[in-house]
Amino acid sequence: MARTTTPLTATQVANAKPKEKEYSLCDGRGLRLRIKPSGSKIWLFNYVRPNTTKRTNLGFGPFPEVTLASARKKCNEARVLLSQDIDPQLHSKEVEKQERIEQCNTLKLVTDTWFEIKKQKVSENHGQKLYRRLELYLFPALGDLPIGSLTAPQVIKVLKPAEAKGNIETCKRVISWLNEVMTFAVNTGVIHSNPLIGIAAAFGVPEKRQMPTLKPAELPEFMEALSYASIKLTTRCLIELQLHTMTRPAEAAMAKWTEIDFDKHIWVIPAERMKMKREHIIPLTPQVTTLLKRMQPMSSHLEYIFPADRNPNTHTNTETANMAIRRMGYKGRLVAHGLRALASTTLNEQGFDAELIEVSLAHVDKNTVRAAYNRADYIERRRELMCWWSEHIHQPGQA
Repeated sequence: MARTTTPLTATQVANAKPKEKEYSLCDGRGLRLRIKPSGSKIWLFNYVRPNTTKRTNLGFGPFPEVTLASARKKCNEARVLLSQDIDPQLHSKEVEKQERIEQCNTLKLVTDTWFEIKKQKVSENHGQKLYRRLELYLFPALGDLPIGSLTAPQVIKVLKPAEAKGNIETCKRVISWLNEVMTFAVNTGVIHSNPLIGIAAAFGVPEKRQMPTLKPAELPEFMEALSYASIKLTTRCLIELQLHTMTRPAEAAMAKWTEIDFDKHIWVIPAERMKMKREHIIPLTPQVTTLLKRMQPMSSHLEYIFPADRNPNTHTNTETANMAIRRMGYKGRLVAHGLRALASTTLNEQGFDAELIEVSLAHVDKNTVRAAYNRADYIERRRELMCWWSEHIHQPGQA
């Protein structure tokens, strides 16, 4: 007849005294309390490993930190695993390992890993701005937390102060990028699900604001202001180059001499520097060539056409043109990016082919076949357009 074990009581456990030799008190179902000569008491679960005949012990922790009730609960959980042919000791180690991994996978660490891939898909300037916003809005409060521990209320609370300051558009962008990071974490097995999918609904709708730009009739005034502005020659050339070529501020500021082909009269901006990750070819007009040759004595021996003052081995700040335009008195009226809109409006008003204008602005054509056709066959037609625009800039009163 099998021996029946009488379950322990809380009093028995508390009053168990140490002896000269280690001994155990059995609670039944494999659970026992081991009392050592030192007086310490350890809960152990004795069981047979699945698919073997070997017995082993699984520690549940010391008493009184682990109470009798808690030890019994752990015992029941272990027996449930055994009923499923799962070794509770191996399962416990796997859980601990996963917890360590989760603790190491902080939001910042996972974001950095994601960003290594993300930055290959966006321009260098856009990537820098993207990461900087995550640094400013998320990392101070959440960067060191395990990404698996993030909750929607927690993230919303962190971003609400930015919304209160009117930075709703920034909040929306940060949320979008954060969800990209979370999706990346799910797809790479770092977390099981993304609890932040719907948090954008907790924020208002950003007010749509047009990029400050000038009307075509205001171009003469701007060109006169530029000619008399108290700014460096390199900055004036930078603004003019951007105006003539219809490029984005970062594309102009980061221009390299190796991208210029004076023989073919073209500027080839590689895909990695373009917002849409597609190579962009710009026909060089005589006015642009003159601008570039004006810069040659100052920077032809360097990598960048418009080098930085403090470190000539890198390019000028992508905000240089904006800052200069503000100092010229155009704050609130014009930004560097708005020069593209000025060119687009003028050329459309003059009846130029809308498709040629869009290609000249480096707006990606969704039809990739036609996009390739544009690049190969529209270059001379675009050259005509660009030459008209360059002449118009310096003689804006003439249509």
